Amino acid sequence: MDVESCTELNEFPQMLPPPPGTFVDREELIQHVGDFAVSQGYVVTIKQSKRDRVVVLGCDRGGVYRNRRKPADESSAERTRRRKTGSRLTNCPFEAVGKKDDGLWILTIKNGTHNHEPIKDISEHPSARRFTEREIVLIKEMTEAGLKPRQILKRLRQNNPDLLSTPKHVYNVKAKLRQGNMTVETIRNSLQIMRNFKSLRPQKSAVRNNYLAVTEPSWRQCNPPRVPNLIGGRFVDSQSFVSIDVLNPATQQVISQVPLTTNEEFKAVVFAAKRAFPLWRNTPIATRQRIMFKFQELIHRDIDKLAMNITAEHGKTLKDAYGDVLRGLEEVEHACGLATLQMGEFVSNVSNGIDTYSIREPLGVCAGICPFDFPAMIPLWMFPLAVTCGNTFILKPSEKDPGAAVMLAELAVEAGLPNGVLNIVHGSNEIVNAICDDDDIKAISFVGPNVAGTYVYARASAKGKRIQSNVGAKNHAVVMPDASMDATLNALVAAGFGAAGQKCMALSTVVFVGGLNPWEDKLVEHAKAIKVNAGTEPDTDLGPVISKQVKEQICKLIQTGVDTGANLVLDGRNIVVPEYEHGSFVGPTILSNVTTNMECYKEEVFGPVLLCMQADSIEEAINIINRHKYSNGASIFTTSGVAARKFQTEIEVGQVGINVPISVPLPFSSFTSCKPSFAGDLNFDGKAGIQFYTQVKMVTQQWKDLPGSSGASLLMPSS
Repeated sequence: MDVESCTELNEFPQMLPPPPGTFVDREELIQHVGDFAVSQGYVVTIKQSKRDRVVVLGCDRGGVYRNRRKPADESSAERTRRRKTGSRLTNCPFEAVGKKDDGLWILTIKNGTHNHEPIKDISEHPSARRFTEREIVLIKEMTEAGLKPRQILKRLRQNNPDLLSTPKHVYNVKAKLRQGNMTVETIRNSLQIMRNFKSLRPQKSAVRNNYLAVTEPSWRQCNPPRVPNLIGGRFVDSQSFVSIDVLNPATQQVISQVPLTTNEEFKAVVFAAKRAFPLWRNTPIATRQRIMFKFQELIHRDIDKLAMNITAEHGKTLKDAYGDVLRGLEEVEHACGLATLQMGEFVSNVSNGIDTYSIREPLGVCAGICPFDFPAMIPLWMFPLAVTCGNTFILKPSEKDPGAAVMLAELAVEAGLPNGVLNIVHGSNEIVNAICDDDDIKAISFVGPNVAGTYVYARASAKGKRIQSNVGAKNHAVVMPDASMDATLNALVAAGFGAAGQKCMALSTVVFVGGLNPWEDKLVEHAKAIKVNAGTEPDTDLGPVISKQVKEQICKLIQTGVDTGANLVLDGRNIVVPEYEHGSFVGPTILSNVTTNMECYKEEVFGPVLLCMQADSIEEAINIINRHKYSNGASIFTTSGVAARKFQTEIEVGQVGINVPISVPLPFSSFTSCKPSFAGDLNFDGKAGIQFYTQVKMVTQQWKDLPGSSGASLLMPSS
């Protein structure tokens, strides 16, 4: 560049070029350049593109004005004046280049200078007056109906009050439609390109920001729809050809398909989460909390959609599905008040002029692996707390019912969660192994079956990761002879058969102290009153279990109990639900005279099956529970304070209920488990959950004038 042109460039206020970097895909790179350009007062366009290799971006004022008529007697100065008044083009030298290398797009700035003034009001830029695809289609329809440009513009502004176009712009569109230069198909094709590069078009209103919603993304257009990955803030269809069908348990119809995330996509997810972390960790905690407040509001808004999706994919009744979402919502509410819980400690003057204090800092990229039993609550156990602490997060929902997790992620993005802070992958063993092995993932939260949880804990901890793992459960209740009959029976039936017994805190075993005889007939009577039907049907108490395979496993464990001496008091294996004959239903089932050596007692049934045992004393009942390998929770039903106190003191479980069947605490208290039911050092929720997603940094500071010394002291500092 010559000296004269350099002098010309320096006459204008400096407009900074976008910072170079590496991006997951081409569209993200273009969005990064476009958004930064608008913030500096210029607009970029695509100058050259080779779709899969390179894209060259330039200022929209690049190029030169070409006046085809050049009078011979016109001076050079006059031609320059005509060029400047007749065109916005100034031959701006700005140029940014994006190239694909090893699966990622690398941005470099070839020339970061401009030779023009910045745009004072970006809304005045011509690109801000472009019509959306939907608006052009409406213009065509209203033109055919005989409306004039001003009338058309008035109606368009009813839907979009911030529309900047003028009647002249409407007339130009009408002219192109009339001349055949613009067809609806052409509009769709050209605006498809615009949608891919939406950052190149300055936006002013929320309505215009949402013009992408005019057409559904490709993953929703499939039949059945494909569940997308969330990578760097974008919901994208996987390139995988292998997928898992998501079935409605009541009808066995395919609702959607879950593609198995490829290895390249997983690397892109980790890269996006890692790249988002530095900026997110430095975001003020108050800002992160505001996003959670908005997220909470959006969950309330869409709770009906979430509940319907959970019922369709999981099978639980709508009442249970609402409860699933509401318990998860409590986790978001807890995250809204995280600032005070993250406060460190300060000790002044620990030594002469020396203070010490602690800081809680985020870990980095964290991951969560979810089970199928709570499609909304378990994801909300994990990522709201993790991201509000300043981490970025990779969520792997259950492949059996991933819809609610994806819907929650959409709401989190709508609430303002920045790109890359929350990401979603799908799959089974391979993706779990990738999560355990990746060095950039610092912590893993896992909830699921015992075998998988033990494997994840061993593999992830071997890589030096922090991990919390809630696994198998066998929850007991002890019923004392003095317990209130009606209240206890209602509690046992609700906790034992609710959600078809498919929850980690389901009450699966009851130990009757003093004998079962006074209770058995009444218990069967209450169980028979339960209405079994599809979860969407009114007044349904019990829906189907999640799959045919799960039903077969439940029936197998029931049969092993019968074969080894248990009494089948109530059999729900062969229940048939009218209009849902193909559904995976298991009715309420009660086995009595169960002993500790039976397979149905040793293993987690995870179905609507209640096992009844007997003990001669409370001591014997406590010993039965303490000897079991799983120990999430246990409850006692009694009117004796002495018995209750003895039980809570001697029982060896994480959560104790007294006249409460499911002793699950609220989010501000930790979800505690012990023995093989939990692996790790820090539990979910409460202070323990915050400690899990943060690490403590101790700072010791000294602010004083140090006296001069002839040499360094080698003594240990002390007070």
